Amino acid sequence: MGSSEFLLAGVLPAVAAGLRVDLATVGGLITAFAIGVVIGGPPFAVISLRWPRRTALVLTQLVFAACIAVGLLISTYPALLITRFLAGLAYAGFFAVAAVTAVSLVPADRAARASGVVVSGLSLAMILGGPAGTALGYRTGWQSGFWLVVTLTVLAAGALTVAMPRPQSGITSAATDVRGELRTLRRPRLWTVLVITLLTTASYMITFSYLSELLTHTTGIPAGWTAAVLVLFGVGAYLGLAIGGRIADRRPHLALTTGALGILITSALIATLAHHAAAVVPLVFLLGVAGFILNPAIYGRIFTLAPTAPTLAGATAVSAFQLGISFVPALAALALHLGAPITTIPWLGTLLATLTLPFILLDHTTHTH
Repeated sequence: MGSSEFLLAGVLPAVAAGLRVDLATVGGLITAFAIGVVIGGPPFAVISLRWPRRTALVLTQLVFAACIAVGLLISTYPALLITRFLAGLAYAGFFAVAAVTAVSLVPADRAARASGVVVSGLSLAMILGGPAGTALGYRTGWQSGFWLVVTLTVLAAGALTVAMPRPQSGITSAATDVRGELRTLRRPRLWTVLVITLLTTASYMITFSYLSELLTHTTGIPAGWTAAVLVLFGVGAYLGLAIGGRIADRRPHLALTTGALGILITSALIATLAHHAAAVVPLVFLLGVAGFILNPAIYGRIFTLAPTAPTLAGATAVSAFQLGISFVPALAALALHLGAPITTIPWLGTLLATLTLPFILLDHTTHTH
């Protein structure tokens, strides 16, 4: 499911050409998906509190696959805009249940690592799904990669039906107190972490989303090699999750600070050295490491601050991730429409990472006191 999100970034120029719209406009497809996730996550978390977890997970996968398929069959910009929004709703529902299911299977002191395992599916999407779909798209048409996503999502739903034990029913009765879950969202410290989530996600995704354009038109890397560079980002992301998962349970703010500073530095260097492939390629790898060191720490902080409302808090965290992603095309489109060069995009990532640091410091200060 994550492959659908990262695949679009890899074939953005091809989609724009195929739909006969400009690059700034086609970025709206990223925003539509992200807005669907932002809107869909928390309500689905509340609605599904009493559902069997397996039912919720399988249903959302099948709805997701159906939405992507319908959009491909119609293949017009308005149709893709609508179906990607609906797919985002289903995607949000899946993650709302997946995160809390993983955390419920481990002791409390392993929550960050367990959530890191769930999020590692996204980095596998970067390493395998997104680049494979991108390579396939450049050879056989951009739609083919998304058809691969549809097929694999349906197969994954079948595998989950077989693999998940039947006793995995809805959340316990204590957690089904909707008012109690909503009360948890009033905590200012929780909202500080959600702001960190939004800003850090936007800071690395703004560069990633326009990486294909930057690599081909500024760095001079042939379009056929774009997928390989995206694989490097995904490998870095997977390594970042492994590192972040190991340190986040005990030292979450070290992981948060390291990730934010890493995004800041690598984004600035990508912008400065954009014309030099020998520098940009390893920097893309390091951007993936920095961006995903943060994720286990973010989830760990969320579940620490909201132990009695893991479903709604986890869904809200997913919404914050996607709100950060949905913010990306609008900000990038503003810069591009004003005539800014594509190298402005990683500079915007640098700015967003810089804005994150005071919020990390604030959360650390309230945490230690």
